Formats: sequence, structure tokens, C-alpha cells
Amino acid sequence: MNVRQVIPRDAIPSVDDPAFGAEYPGAADDLVVAVETDDRAKAYPVRYLQFHEVVNDTVDGDPIAVTWCPLCGSAVVYGRRHEGQTLEFGVSGKLADDDLVLYDRETGSEWKQSSGDCIEGDFAGDTLSVQPASVLPWGRFRDAHPDGVVLRRPGGESEAASEGDAPAPIDYDESPYSDYFESDGFGLAAHRGDGSREWDGDDLDPKTVVLGVEVGDKAVGFPLPRVRDADGVVRATVGARDIVVFATPDAGIHGYVDPGYAFVVTEGGVAADGTVWDPATGRAADGRALERLPTCRLFAFAWRDDHGPDAFYRPD
Repeated sequence: MNVRQVIPRDAIPSVDDPAFGAEYPGAADDLVVAVETDDRAKAYPVRYLQFHEVVNDTVDGDPIAVTWCPLCGSAVVYGRRHEGQTLEFGVSGKLADDDLVLYDRETGSEWKQSSGDCIEGDFAGDTLSVQPASVLPWGRFRDAHPDGVVLRRPGGESEAASEGDAPAPIDYDESPYSDYFESDGFGLAAHRGDGSREWDGDDLDPKTVVLGVEVGDKAVGFPLPRVRDADGVVRATVGARDIVVFATPDAGIHGYVDPGYAFVVTEGGVAADGTVWDPATGRAADGRALERLPTCRLFAFAWRDDHGPDAFYRPD
């Protein structure tokens, strides 16, 4: 693992006192990280996260960290309770294999964002607990959760808004990583226009979207194109857990505990057990809901960095 200091600590400011409202000023197809409970649904726009990378929040009394690494396209929500403490996370300014390194303000321990592994400090060798979450368009979130709330613009300054290492005032209408997402290269060098890491990932592009599932010591990443090629539905067993993964037309990918139904993709969603289910939310027309898995959404190169080249789903 290559760990390096790239910018000063907290030059990208975490959001530690988030405020929420009913309206979002961005476009319907803007991606949000969504956290849902029985009583609450919250959306965290990627448009904001690219300037902050961490939101320390509480949902239904449970402290969580919503994290986003633009270079890895990685959205992961972690529980903030660890070993009897409630941790608050910031942006260390370091990268580990081109992935954001978090630090907690209680002990200064450093954590690799895509895996949740503590790589330095008092908690070295520990791993944060991944929480169920999803990435979907704002419009899809609003339709599914008319009473849901969305993070308001945090404001302030960020290194991500600057052409140098010093923070600059944030303009949330800008997208500092748009060229990177459209380029063939990957990693910090590609973002800065200095080349790219090498890739020998077989039939996958390094920035292929992957849904990462870990159960016990077993990890499987489900590349979006392979789920699409399976007519949008893949059933698999990871560790001792049977799961089902759906690909949606808006480039979404979602994982749930497999209830054992024979899902068939239709124009209105996926049909099974006498009803139609929304693959993005797991909700059925008859009011039932699938159990969402704790997963991470990230680029293929970041998943391989964490788990190796054999940790990808391949059809039989």
C-alpha cells in the first residue's frame, strides 16, 4: 500500500454540523448517497461531497459517517461507534493507493476510506462497520421518499475548489472532477493531468462501477456491466449469505438479501412473488421491502487495490 501526504490535513473540510431541508437546487439526475431507515430517509448530494468528502451525521440516534472519494468513485457509509467511542472523522490529506485516508479526531488514527481499515494509530488493524446505503439520482430519491430530507449546502472553503493546495471558496455549481471521470486514466496522476497508473484488468475498465459486498472474510465485487449482461439481476452467495444484485437503467447498482424470489426484469421494475419491486429502493408495490445490504460503491481499480484481482463476480 502506497500512503502519501498530498495536501494539508483538513484542507478539504468535513461537514460536522449538517443541516437538512426538503429541497435540493441541483438537477434530478445528480447523484446522491441515500441512507434510509424505517422512519427516516436522508440524501447527501455527491455535488457537495466532492468538496467535503465526509459528513459526520446521526440518523435515528445512530452516528454515521457518509464518505466519498472522488478519485475512487467510492461511496461508503460507516458507523461512527467503535470500541466504546463515538468517532468524528476528517480528511487527513493523505492518499492510500489513490484512496482517501480518513482520520478520527479522538485518537488521530487513520482509516482507508474504501475498505474502512485502520492503517495507522491506536486502532491499527481494526475495521469500521459498513452501513446499508445506496447511490441513486436525486429525482429517484425524491420520488421514493417524498418526506425525505437532503443535505443543505455546507458552504465554506475547500482545496477541491482550488487550483493549488490552499482552500478556496466553494462554488457548488462547479464540478472539479468532471474531466477526470470522462478520462481513460485513473488515480491522482490522471486527475492532475500527469499520466495514469497501469491497468491490466482483463475486460474491465479501471473506472467500471462496482458494488462491493463483504460477508465475514469473503469479499465479492459485482461490476455493473456484468450485472447488466445478466439481464439486470444476479443472484449469488457471499460467505454464508444469499444475495441479489440489481442493475438499473440509470447506471445504478444495488444489493439486497435474497428472499428467494424469481425476479424478472420488466419495464416497471422487477416482478416477483406477485408484485413489482423497485430495484433502486427495494420497495414493492404491495408495501413490502427488501433488506438492503451493507455495501460500498466504487471503481474497479479501488476494489482490486483492496481485495485483489480475483475478488470480482464472474458468471458461471
